[in-house]
Amino acid sequence: MNATNVDVLICGAGAAGLTLAIDLARRGVAFRLVEKRDTPFHGSRGKGLQPRTLEVFEDLGLLDRIRAFGGPYPPQRAHRADGGHVDSPTVEEAAATPAEPHALPWMVPQFVTERIMRERLDGLGRHPQFGCELVALQQDADGVMASLAGPDGPETVRARYLVGADGGRSFVRQALGIGFPGTTLGVRGLVADVHLAGLDRDAWHRFGEGSMQRQIGFCPLAGTELFQIQAAVPLEGEIDLSREGLQAMVAERTGREDIRIDAVAWASAFRMNARLADRYRAGRVLLAGDAAHTHPPTGGQGLNTSVQDAYNLGWKLAAVLAGAPDALLDSYEAERRPVAESVLGLSTRLLDAARQGDNRRGREARQLDLGYPGSPLALEDPARTHGLRAGDRAPDAPIHRATGAPTRLFELFKGPHWTLLGRDVDRTTVPPHPQLRVHAFGAHGDVVDTHGHVRDAYAMKPGDWVLVRPDGYLGAFVAGDRCEALHAQLRLVGIDVGGCPV
Repeated sequence: MNATNVDVLICGAGAAGLTLAIDLARRGVAFRLVEKRDTPFHGSRGKGLQPRTLEVFEDLGLLDRIRAFGGPYPPQRAHRADGGHVDSPTVEEAAATPAEPHALPWMVPQFVTERIMRERLDGLGRHPQFGCELVALQQDADGVMASLAGPDGPETVRARYLVGADGGRSFVRQALGIGFPGTTLGVRGLVADVHLAGLDRDAWHRFGEGSMQRQIGFCPLAGTELFQIQAAVPLEGEIDLSREGLQAMVAERTGREDIRIDAVAWASAFRMNARLADRYRAGRVLLAGDAAHTHPPTGGQGLNTSVQDAYNLGWKLAAVLAGAPDALLDSYEAERRPVAESVLGLSTRLLDAARQGDNRRGREARQLDLGYPGSPLALEDPARTHGLRAGDRAPDAPIHRATGAPTRLFELFKGPHWTLLGRDVDRTTVPPHPQLRVHAFGAHGDVVDTHGHVRDAYAMKPGDWVLVRPDGYLGAFVAGDRCEALHAQLRLVGIDVGGCPV
């Protein structure tokens, strides 16, 4: 059987696979996106998009529709046995700032988020292939031979790289023999999307707080007519997920007969786990999303971490395919695995708090402070002793172009390129390159720090360069007299601008 050839084969068309596909599509990379499900996922297991993910979606061209089809988190309403209730914020209040334009999480049911992502991919001329399953793989030094089973029969695909974004039971991870250690957390959860009457949609209703046996929550899903039911259920035994079964549970746990389930759109019972893959890479095969890490849903971290895995991986794959050293892909695990490890700890702590009836979420859940300190791709020359460091998230700031037109740093960063910012620099230090956009503040610059927000956030001295990666993290801080260090850093990621001017 002849094999078709592709640069990247992505297995799994959930949030991670779709993010990677969108990023590769806008970079012109040849890929296939396959999904063993016959149809798209239609549930809302994940529903919260954290501020850092909103920044990612802004860059990928998704944000306007995400905003249009979602909404803010409602307050929590704890119902008491005497019929009264107490309201409290679900998330700590925070205001947008010049550096952080998206201050709060945004609620969008997972099936809506993934639909918007597929529509964006369609607009780029690419589409997931449903009902197509990876059944075997073999790799050598130059690529991966993948056997697929699809609606048209068996098929063989030869890919230079394969990415397993195929979920917690990942076939790819198991085929590679990569360990997935962790713990089962002794909690079994139920989640269901239902049409419901008897509760207002202005609050996230909770009953039986403080008792895992009696807790039940009803969250109105923004942008839909659905409520999401969440409840802990017994570890053993069958759970009746029918309308009648859920109705009986609702009546028992709330003590109310006026809350009526009219229809069930989707329901699932699952055991909560905290697991992390031993490795994210084996040769030409990489893992992303739930294939690499699973954790409890508390804190709304899962889908967001998966999206950011793929956002980190996409530009690196494209760079290596274009000629950058293959070792660049090793930085993917070096950067993303520690993040997943910290997310496992956070979501587990939030689960422990939820067991006691505390469901609040603070700044640590928003993922704006995650970064890659100590990354092999982070350069400081000379070393910085305060403020932003290489590996940190690059802040936004309102600025003006030299023409007087208002814009933002995020607009300069938007797209698949690298961005180099300089203050009072010699522009001849870095010749033009198609993968690099250079902007200068100060005399004869093309951008103006009108309100001083760039100065406050970046603390650049005259002559300084700041290199911003395609995924919005700081790749380097380099002084003006360290031209060779800056050029070496660019060559590391496949950007060769020649030698420094004499």
